[in-house]
Amino acid sequence: MKLPKTYGFLKKDLDIIEEALHRAIQADHEVLNEAVTALLNAGGKRIRPVFVVLAGQLGDFNAEKVKKVAVSLELIHMATLVHDDVIDEAELRRGKPTVKTKYGNRVAMYTGDYILARALEEITSIEDKAVHRILSKTLVEVSIGEIEQIRDKYNWNQSLKDYLRRIKRKTALLIATSCKLGAVVSGMSERDSNKLYQYGYNIGMSYQIIDDILDFTSNEKVLGKPAGNDLLQGNITLPILYAMENADFKKSLQDRFQSPELITKAEMKQFIQHLEHTDAINRSYQLSNQYLAKALKTLEGIPNHRAKRTLEDIAKFIGKRRS
Repeated sequence: MKLPKTYGFLKKDLDIIEEALHRAIQADHEVLNEAVTALLNAGGKRIRPVFVVLAGQLGDFNAEKVKKVAVSLELIHMATLVHDDVIDEAELRRGKPTVKTKYGNRVAMYTGDYILARALEEITSIEDKAVHRILSKTLVEVSIGEIEQIRDKYNWNQSLKDYLRRIKRKTALLIATSCKLGAVVSGMSERDSNKLYQYGYNIGMSYQIIDDILDFTSNEKVLGKPAGNDLLQGNITLPILYAMENADFKKSLQDRFQSPELITKAEMKQFIQHLEHTDAINRSYQLSNQYLAKALKTLEGIPNHRAKRTLEDIAKFIGKRRS
């Protein structure tokens, strides 16, 4: 079963959000409009809007506010992807040319800025200081995460703590904020809103860890980019951190990645095979499962509801994800 089937009953709400996304990004400038439309049409799981809607259904569901929050958070996510592709010099995103590839770095950066501005414009219609405070704090942390990702490129001596803090800012915070804001605009108590925030945080941590595993265990057709691409871009992810506990593996990486631009597909395949012969992949899944268990634990005490059961199903699905 694919992940969207777990929340198929949200189709009407998600279709409304999708239409609102298309309206929100329209631009008068031809190049900007073409760039943002292509990015949106490239698709994506829209997992952040899903979490906003599900959290909202656990309270006094306000369709208009939930839509505004969902659109804003998805636009913020899109903006970070455009900026990431510039930083990583990525040519493909979901198997299609990135904004950076088609238009260059300068247009890509302004495109990301434009999308972010549209996100903030969407959320201003909600007159709730708490919503704006939560979102602004999240944006500050996400921005710090972007800088840390640049700082940590090819840093072979970073710690597990460094990695976890980075993926918290890269992925987990936006998912946690999606859950919390969906709850807040639907009038849920502070206690339950915080529970949903913790659920989203733990789900986000697990989700990113599994993405980092799949970068090595999946293939280009599924990933939309070459296997091992994160490592080629200098991003030291959890499987590599674990594998580098072997001194020989660490030295071979350091030696060869002095000139990463010269690494061939065949050499990358050898690195991946070497990685798969360590316990790094299994240990990475184990840590992912710990976060999933915490996510499920935080839902205890939330009133029984179809939306709650769906949040549980999503956690279980993520735990089984292998592609």
